[in-house]
Amino acid sequence: MMREGLLIVFHTISTVQFSFAVYYGFFELHVPVEVSKMFSGYAGKWKFLTFWGAILQALFFFVCMLNDWFGTNAVNPKKPPLIRKFKDFLYASLAFPIAMFVSLTFWGLMSIDRELVFPKAVDPYFPWWLNHLMHTMVLVSTLIEMILSPKQYPRRLFGLSTVSIFGSLYLLWVHVIHYKSGVWVYPLLPLMSVPVRVLFLVSMVVFSGMLYILGEALDNFVWGNEHNKQQKSHAKSK
Repeated sequence: MMREGLLIVFHTISTVQFSFAVYYGFFELHVPVEVSKMFSGYAGKWKFLTFWGAILQALFFFVCMLNDWFGTNAVNPKKPPLIRKFKDFLYASLAFPIAMFVSLTFWGLMSIDRELVFPKAVDPYFPWWLNHLMHTMVLVSTLIEMILSPKQYPRRLFGLSTVSIFGSLYLLWVHVIHYKSGVWVYPLLPLMSVPVRVLFLVSMVVFSGMLYILGEALDNFVWGNEHNKQQKSHAKSK
């Protein structure tokens, strides 16, 4: 019962914080075009994977809330309801790998050269707390979710295909934006030759797939023994 209560509180807080981050980022965040062209013009805030990632987290944790009330958080339910199946699939195939991807790549590139991803000139217009909600809390929240709530992972091919398709569609979107506006979403892309850029983008899709496998491995590390116990219990009850 204590875990159920923690999940309800955690999922509610997470839904609110990411929903507010999306609202503030879309309606209240205004960066002058002379400071950065990235936040205005064609596609606006929809350019950024960070923004898509925050929407994904808000959606995922809302689904978690629905599952808290109408589904189940049992370790290995015999007949999981549809909302639980959707929650587990969404976490495994998109919420976890995309959150990890956004946070790790953002802070990794920031440590190398922040001008490549988040120019210093933007700081007065982009609140520090919003930066951490979108680039830090996505990772923290998704790891807490893994610790508190067991998942039934989909077939690996299905999960890997989903995150790979999502990543590929986003990269296609980046090129559509460049074609329509002449602007690259991320300043490091025009610094690369075409072959290097292609190799870099392919490696990013591969990296997202590796993060999917990492999530599966971490879930098995945290909940593997409990899954085995429940499976044996179900087998005895037959």
